[in-house]
Amino acid sequence: MATFVVHACIVMTLKGTCRGSYLAERLMSWKEVLFLHKFSSHMVLNTALIISSTYLSSAASMIYIQHRVQGLPEPPVDLKYLGLLVFVVGIVGNFYHHYLLSKLRDKNVKGYTIPRGGLFSLVICPHYLFEILTFIGCSLISQTLFSFLCAAGSAAYLLARSRATRNWYRSKFEDFPKNVKALIPYVL
Repeated sequence: MATFVVHACIVMTLKGTCRGSYLAERLMSWKEVLFLHKFSSHMVLNTALIISSTYLSSAASMIYIQHRVQGLPEPPVDLKYLGLLVFVVGIVGNFYHHYLLSKLRDKNVKGYTIPRGGLFSLVICPHYLFEILTFIGCSLISQTLFSFLCAAGSAAYLLARSRATRNWYRSKFEDFPKNVKALIPYVL
């Protein structure tokens, strides 16, 4: 299924639309939730509904706006191929770090541990960093103001979540490494 999604993403992207790339990113996220995640507790329903409805409305709006700009002159600089590269790096990195997170928990263990491997030695939420890259990739592919604003809004949201996650780990683990940043290696 992942091969089909990535192939559909490439075909749709090369035809000048971000619909395929954004759809692929959302499908990969749902696949991760269904097959990789091992949750230690339940999420509050209101929070889950707000997050899901925000993603849904952003996706629907992005697809609608992309449809509306069809036929308008192309931007002077074509960023589709760069966007595709950034998007694929984001998808692969996000999936890899979610895979590492899924291997942290044994079936019988409900507690938390400090993540290891990949970029976890540099940042506590590398999967958020790569998810931001998928949004930036979509923005570069579509080259619309709305897709840029979606990428910026998602980055701000995930930055705040990663900072809260780092603070939580620091409060729960005395041996949490001080050099591990929240989202951007060596910076933030």
